[in-house]
Amino acid sequence: MSMQEKLDILSKLRADVTAGGGQKRIDKQHDGGKYTARERIAKLFDEGSFKEIDVFANTEIDYRAVKNPNEGVIGGYGTISGRKVYIFAQDFTVVGGSLGRVHAAKICKVLDMAMKVGAPVIGICDSGGARIQEGVDALDGYGQIFYRNTIASGVIPQISVIMGPCAGGAVYSPALTDFIMMVQNTSQMFITGPLVIKATTGEDVSQEALGGAATHNQVSGVAHFMAANEDDCIAQIKALVSYLPLNNLEDPPTYPAVEPALAQETLLTVVPDDANKGYDIRNVINAVVDAGSLFEVHQYYATNGVVGFARINGQVVGIIANQPRVLAGCLDINVSDKIAKQIRFCDCFNIPIITFMDVPGFLPGVQQEYGGIIRHGAKMLYAYSEATVPKITIITRKAYGGAYLAMCAAALRADTTFAWPSAEIAVMGPEGAVNVINRKEIAEAENPIEKRKQLVQDYRDRFANPYIASARGFIEDVIDPRETRERIINALWNLSTKRESRPKKKHGNIPM
Repeated sequence: MSMQEKLDILSKLRADVTAGGGQKRIDKQHDGGKYTARERIAKLFDEGSFKEIDVFANTEIDYRAVKNPNEGVIGGYGTISGRKVYIFAQDFTVVGGSLGRVHAAKICKVLDMAMKVGAPVIGICDSGGARIQEGVDALDGYGQIFYRNTIASGVIPQISVIMGPCAGGAVYSPALTDFIMMVQNTSQMFITGPLVIKATTGEDVSQEALGGAATHNQVSGVAHFMAANEDDCIAQIKALVSYLPLNNLEDPPTYPAVEPALAQETLLTVVPDDANKGYDIRNVINAVVDAGSLFEVHQYYATNGVVGFARINGQVVGIIANQPRVLAGCLDINVSDKIAKQIRFCDCFNIPIITFMDVPGFLPGVQQEYGGIIRHGAKMLYAYSEATVPKITIITRKAYGGAYLAMCAAALRADTTFAWPSAEIAVMGPEGAVNVINRKEIAEAENPIEKRKQLVQDYRDRFANPYIASARGFIEDVIDPRETRERIINALWNLSTKRESRPKKKHGNIPM
C-alpha cells in the first residue's frame, strides 16, 4: 500500500471522527437548542488554537471505519484569549455521550496533562450516563475521574459546564470542581431522575424543576452560574477564565487600570443615616473596583451576601460582602457556605480578598439552629483564619458580635482593616444591648418607650462607632469613604510581598 493510499485512509478515518454521530443526530442536537461538542469548543477557544488528543481512541478498533467516533468525548488543549486551557467535551451525538472505559480514560488523560503542565481544565458535560453494557468498567471510570478531580483541587482551576443531562454518579465530578455553569432549559443535574423519585416517594416533578439551572442556582446552590443559552454560557466561561491564574504557583493576570463606574462622591451617601435601612452593597463595590469588572459568583443563591471577582487598578481580587438589602445582611447557613467556598478558592489561587462588612449578626431562628448555623458559620471562621493571601476588610456600617469576627476582623488575621465613620462596632446592636443591660430600668420608667429610645441612642453614641475598636488597634484607620479605592490600592501594593506560614500538618479539619 502506497503512502498516498495510507493518507487516503487517514483522511477517511479523520472525517469519520469529525462527523460525530452523523448529520441526523447533529440536527437533533441543534433542534434542542444545543451546539455539538466540536461547535462548543470552536466557539470557546481562540480560532485555530485547539489541538485534539487521543483522536482515534476507540473501544472497537477497525482501521477501515470508526464505529463510535471519539468514544463520545473530545479532549485537548488550546488558548482562550491567548492563555492555555485544557478541555474535555462530551458528545451527545455519539452513543448519547455515555461514559465507558475508553471515554473515561480520555477524560483522565486531559486531567493528567493539565496537572502536568499547570493549566485550567474545562469539562463540558452532556451525557446519558454510564454505558451500562460496559458494567463495572464504567463505574471504575467515574471513580478514576473523581480521584483526579480531588487531587487537582487547589492546583489548577476546574470549571464544569453542564450543557445537557448529567445524572447519577456523573454529577459528582462537577460537584468536586471549583465552579459549575448551567444553561436554562437545556441542562439538568440530579442523582435520581423524576421517574425513580415517582416510583420510590410518589413525588411528581419535572426534570427542569428537579435539576434545572434555576433550581441549582437559586435553591440548592450546587451551581454557580446560570446562562440564558449556550452562547451566553460560553461568554461567561471566557469571562471567568480571565480572572484566574493558570495554576496555584502563578498570580492572576493583570490588566490596564480603569476608573470605577460610580463616582467617589456617591460613597458619601450610599449608606443611609437610618441604621435600620438597607442599601445595595454593589453600589459601594462598583465605586471602588474598575468599571465593569465585578463578576459575581453564586449571584442567585444566598443573596444576603455578594461574592465574586473584580479588578482594582487592573489587579484581580476576590470580593466578599454582606448585602444589607436582603435579610439586613445577616449571616445564615447558605451564605456562610457561599462565602467560605469563595475564601478558600481565592486562597488556593493567590487572589487577594477584599471584604466589605455590614453585618448585624447571624440570622436568628429555630430552623437556622436546627439546620446547623453553628457548624456552617464556623466554616467562615476557619476559611478566613486559614487563608494566607492578602486580606483587606472595609467596615461600612454594622459590625456586631460573632458575625463581626466571621467577616474577617483583625482577630482572624485581616492584614488591613479600615472603617468608615458610619461604622458601628460592638458586641451586639444597640436595641438588643439595651434590652439586656437596661431591662429593669426600662420596665420601671414612667414612659418605657421613650426611655428605651433614649438608652438606645445613648448606647449608639457611646459604643456603636469605630473609635473604640480603633483605639484598641483593631482598626488600622477610620477613613473618608472617598478614599476607599486609593487605600485598597496602596494596601495591595504593600501586601504584594506578604509571606505567611502555617504549622506543618497533613491538612486541617474544616467543619463540614
